[in-house]
Amino acid sequence: MDTSQKHPQLKRSGDGQDGQSERPVACITGASSGFGLLMALELAKAGYRVIATMRDTANNGLLLRRAEEAGVAERIDCLPLDVTDHPACEETIAHIRSAYGRIDVLVNNAGMAIGGSIEEIPMEEWKRQMDVNVFGLIAMTRAALPVMREQRRGTIINIGSVSGRVGFPGYGPYAASKFAVEGFSESLRLEMLPFGVHVVLVEPGAYRTDIWSKGFDHMTARFREDSPYARFLGAVLRYSRNVARTAGEPQDVARAVVRIAGSRYPRLRYPLGRGAALSIAGKTLLPWKWFERLLLRELEKGD
Repeated sequence: MDTSQKHPQLKRSGDGQDGQSERPVACITGASSGFGLLMALELAKAGYRVIATMRDTANNGLLLRRAEEAGVAERIDCLPLDVTDHPACEETIAHIRSAYGRIDVLVNNAGMAIGGSIEEIPMEEWKRQMDVNVFGLIAMTRAALPVMREQRRGTIINIGSVSGRVGFPGYGPYAASKFAVEGFSESLRLEMLPFGVHVVLVEPGAYRTDIWSKGFDHMTARFREDSPYARFLGAVLRYSRNVARTAGEPQDVARAVVRIAGSRYPRLRYPLGRGAALSIAGKTLLPWKWFERLLLRELEKGD
């Protein structure tokens, strides 16, 4: 199959003969905005051939403009991919392998956040949360594993969250999905180390990305004054917005991903950002009753 005909965005400039890339190849999901966009730019600056996937390549304008300004546009190729379409995940990896002959780094970044009270969130939305954050990540990873296993090298970077270590109220579906990614990544790391493939969890705390504003919008749209959870969810929203206003710059996460991608033996976990390590340490070291009192007290301050 001529993959350049099926996917005209998949260019081969800067590659060697017979579909062999002269550069290390990185594939990123959810690369049209937020962490994904910044990771694509930073990896390209570091010398990677970047395959930036997104649900609709019509949304690649900002990425390509930023790449042009940075002088790395020729190193970034955009491909359409909805990670909930599992056959498409396999096809995308097959196209990349055919065009470049290798996959050195896979960054599973595509994600979404659904908020609200657990009782009031419909099952359809729980399923949508898991389809994107868990099953899409698994499908993309499974597609890439044979390539990396045969190469006997590669790094899979799963963008988790501090919410995968600490379940915050009001974000039950998101926390559940990120806890699942944690367990999946632990198991996969042990399976793949004998093949020279490293699996890594990046666990950001609060950063200024679209995922939180979209989560706030979702929670606000579901908010009902007559809900038994109205007062509590209002406090959660106020607290979350206060945290978002002082959140860190997402560029820091993108740069950390570049360092991890270039590491010969990366760690399993990288908690990043203000409060992430503190939250994890608090849950680990404090008796649970103390920890939950501290957390609920913080919410009450914003009420």
